[in-house]
Amino acid sequence: MPKHDHPDTTLPGTDPARGTDSAPGTDPAPGTDSAPGTDPARGTDSAPGTDPAPGTDSAPGSVRTPDRPGYRAVFRVREFRVVFVAHLFSLLGVVVSELALTVLVYDLTRSPLLSSLTFALGFLPYLVGGTLLAGLADRLPPRRILVVCDLFCAGCVALMVVPATPVAVLLVLRCAIAVVSPVFNGTRTATLADILGEGDLFVLGRSLLRIVSQSALLTGFAVGGVLLTVVPPRGALAVTAATFLVSALLLRLGTVRRPARAAGKAAASGLSGTWAVLRNRRVRALMVMFWVPPLFAVVPEALAAPYADEIGVSTAALGLLMCALPVGTITGELFAGAFLSAATRSRIVLPLAVTGVLPYLLYAPQPGVALAAVALFLAGATGAYTLGLDAWFVAAVPEEQRGRAMTLMTAGMMTVQGIGMAGAGIAAEFAPVHAVVAGTGVLGTLCLLAAAAELRAAGATEGRDGADRQVPHG
Repeated sequence: MPKHDHPDTTLPGTDPARGTDSAPGTDPAPGTDSAPGTDPARGTDSAPGTDPAPGTDSAPGSVRTPDRPGYRAVFRVREFRVVFVAHLFSLLGVVVSELALTVLVYDLTRSPLLSSLTFALGFLPYLVGGTLLAGLADRLPPRRILVVCDLFCAGCVALMVVPATPVAVLLVLRCAIAVVSPVFNGTRTATLADILGEGDLFVLGRSLLRIVSQSALLTGFAVGGVLLTVVPPRGALAVTAATFLVSALLLRLGTVRRPARAAGKAAASGLSGTWAVLRNRRVRALMVMFWVPPLFAVVPEALAAPYADEIGVSTAALGLLMCALPVGTITGELFAGAFLSAATRSRIVLPLAVTGVLPYLLYAPQPGVALAAVALFLAGATGAYTLGLDAWFVAAVPEEQRGRAMTLMTAGMMTVQGIGMAGAGIAAEFAPVHAVVAGTGVLGTLCLLAAAAELRAAGATEGRDGADRQVPHG
């Protein structure tokens, strides 16, 4: 799971490909085409299901909300509520299926290696799906992609339930789910911009989905563990197949049908399409800024068990070390989303991102559990930078490439976490765990400074290019 789970010539929240208007005073019913992020009853663009705050103005084509709308404003959008509940069911399915499948593989093979490999297979295929299948997110209607991905995952899990399914096939099915996951996650993120507009509501909606994903790290495995005390692993897998089906049903019946973003436009496929996105220097720099922090952030979590053994503490203390980082992340995101304005969140992106792994230096003197937990909490809290970074990313990516770009960003984040975990394990073979984590604080900060410098340069380049384009001819 993510440790943290984006210039357009058209007005934000509109789609010129549709070219139709609803009758005044009517709302588009789920299953019909309508311009995302618009409400025909008002005559101005606003988040569906929300009313503009009294006394506030906004530019035409933008979501009319206060400067700091807060999370409650996001939940007032009916379509987002459907996506949010579907996310809960889908996430429950992913977490419980991972745990149940790991237990099942171990029961069948008694092999710790194959059991742990089940988890690793959740990371590696993201790179394949994120690069080769990313173009589907823009070439096909988004609702169709979301529903088909959920149905595909439900089918894979249903095959896992069959007693005759051999272990090798179980691992292949696990890989198959991981291959389509970045397409699903990228499409859903891009669709949030259609539902909530490209402004602050989108940022807060993204934040809510991340908070739920982080919370799953704290509660999801506990729920799965309780479930496995009541039913066998295959029974738990059957429950997760049902959660994927519920998510598919919610998305099919509760969200608006929208055409493909790249409909009627030439869209490159496969690796050529990926390169078409990455040619944009600013988009490329923003993706790097999304990828570098989790590459280093996962190191203490990957080494939590060896570190607990190194300092000789109990299993309960290990649980505290595992919880500290996600608790810090949730706290930081909630504070930034609830109390900081969009302008403030934008200003703190680079300072927080660059200092995100500096707290790991507290590991240098081989601290006890309390100080190590404080370091992890502080590192997690700096994850609040992602709210501002989300706003930059959705603004930088052209709408017809948004699904692909979101898919690539998601796939990259998952892939680098797998690389970070593997690298941490290799380094810990040659150095004490506390030295590895402290070294991560130094190396990670240097890499983040370089990424921030590139992002600043890319922003300046984009600004000059934009100025050049506006020079009158003749």
